[in-house]
Amino acid sequence: MADHAVEVRALRGDDRERWGTLWQGYLDFYKYALPPDITELTWRRLMDPAHPFQGLAACAGPDRIEGIVHFHVHASTWARYGYCYLEDLFVDPARRGSGLGRTLIAAVYQAADELGAERVYWHTENSNERAQQLYRQVAELTPFVQYRRR
Repeated sequence: MADHAVEVRALRGDDRERWGTLWQGYLDFYKYALPPDITELTWRRLMDPAHPFQGLAACAGPDRIEGIVHFHVHASTWARYGYCYLEDLFVDPARRGSGLGRTLIAAVYQAADELGAERVYWHTENSNERAQQLYRQVAELTPFVQYRRR
């Protein structure tokens, strides 16, 4: 069931502590230990209006952040105005299934439209079935496979 009392807004400087808790939850979910200086760099980038990274917070109640999403628009050789990459999406485990993930994705779609992006895309692990249940409702699965340098 969707939670209609949710406000989505840009991350603010005073969100640092709660963002850090959710960010760590995201990293823990993917079993990834990120050096603290990279977390700090990410936060500084999110707070820098000149940097392409943008962050949104889903707040349920008076500024209680229950979910976060990070995204950026980048140039593409296949598009006039570029693509929007939804890089990180995390909802507090206690709030999963409440519609917050869908709400955050919709907010990224809106921001991408406002920025002129011709595509919004993201990745998830192939074992992240719960998230994929939502993603199949709001997007289409592409046939592309990702490779990385060893």
